Amino acid sequence: MEKNELFRNIPKVDVLLERESMAALIGRYGRALVTEAVREETDRLRRIIQTEDEAAAQRALEGLEKAVEDRLAAMCAPRVRKVINATGTILHTNLGRAPISREQAQRLTDIVTGYSNLEYDLENARRGERYAHFEGLLCRLTGAEAAMVVNNNAAAVLLVLSTLAAGGEVLVSRGELVEIGGKFRIPDVCRQSGAGLREVGTTNKTHFSDYEEALTDETKALLKVHTSNYRIVGFTESVPASELAELAHSRGIPMIEDLGSGVLVDLEQYGLSHEPTVQESVRAGIDVVCFSGDKLLGGPQAGIIVGKKEYIARMKRHPLTRALRVDKFTVTALELVLLEYLRQETAAQNVPVLRMVSEKEPSVRARAEKLAALLRQRQLRADVTVTACQSQVGGGSLPLERLDSAAVTLDPWQMSADALERAMLALPVPIVPRVAEDKVLLDMRTVAEDELELTARMLGEVLA
Repeated sequence: MEKNELFRNIPKVDVLLERESMAALIGRYGRALVTEAVREETDRLRRIIQTEDEAAAQRALEGLEKAVEDRLAAMCAPRVRKVINATGTILHTNLGRAPISREQAQRLTDIVTGYSNLEYDLENARRGERYAHFEGLLCRLTGAEAAMVVNNNAAAVLLVLSTLAAGGEVLVSRGELVEIGGKFRIPDVCRQSGAGLREVGTTNKTHFSDYEEALTDETKALLKVHTSNYRIVGFTESVPASELAELAHSRGIPMIEDLGSGVLVDLEQYGLSHEPTVQESVRAGIDVVCFSGDKLLGGPQAGIIVGKKEYIARMKRHPLTRALRVDKFTVTALELVLLEYLRQETAAQNVPVLRMVSEKEPSVRARAEKLAALLRQRQLRADVTVTACQSQVGGGSLPLERLDSAAVTLDPWQMSADALERAMLALPVPIVPRVAEDKVLLDMRTVAEDELELTARMLGEVLA
């Protein structure tokens, strides 16, 4: 069949829309969307006829209606999907960072699928404040006088500086001018806030006298930034926040600390290196402390601000607060996670991030052996072994820390490891692994028990 004849066989859009199969699609997706899909598929068909052989063109012509249906399904499918994180990186920035528990998710569903008292005071039958749902919890957990939350920690730093230092200068050590990801840097945030940045000290050493000598009448605040996503080691020196707080208070200006990840429990109890807790900063006399909600805290994305009531009150009144405020999803999820911290004994099991951080290697290995057994039952075209590996916390937290872990290693017989990885990413529930030495590793620290059967079943289809 000649190309001209193939072109003539392409049905007109309005004719195709009158077919019975299209009527069913119109009922499901609406006429406008179906029309758009038909136009796109007929255009694609013309390109196939123009560039490919007759057999391919004929197949595409015969499969036109199915192609329209598939395109519509793809157009209407959600882009954000559940994935199985088999990388071993607990706070994987690209995979949504901290997961919340199923129990918390169910409670969240119950609240956000209807109405809630987000900004309604039920006791006094009047307008309330969304911060009221978690402010008391944060104060109880941290020892701070007041608290509020915005949509992420960069926003928290922006709001704090805009409120307390705009029009003046803020002193920061050169060794703390961090980039927090996506090329967002402390100097940029400071500039946007309207505060001038005055650097003190050097990259590796900053002394108390550096701050003293830099103080002027223009100084509105001192800022300490915890370098949670990197470490400077060797010939180094920095000034403790408590000493800086005393200096700031002697000049009648606030002391601010950006803790970054934000920790409410002592991680040393899990065998990890010490990470400054929010409670330590509050006890050290820091006036305003800000940190992330979706990192080591294990909650939703949020920028949490705790500190002295007078400063928090000023921030709540700042015009930026309206633009940066959190919605009902974040308010609900954050409250549920914070409630878990009231029971320190069970928080390590009920907060998924803490559970993964604190889990010992034998427990991870037992889960790896279980998945390996499920895979061997399916007689895959791959060698399946359990190997030792190391996980990381990720998300800009504890950069030097490595956790002993166990992985299910797949060595495929008839495809490369890269090809297997691509196939795993194309699964109905994508599995995101690590690839090393032409083998695929599934680090089981970040794979939950209730994901094992699904993981085995899908891998069985890929490697059958």
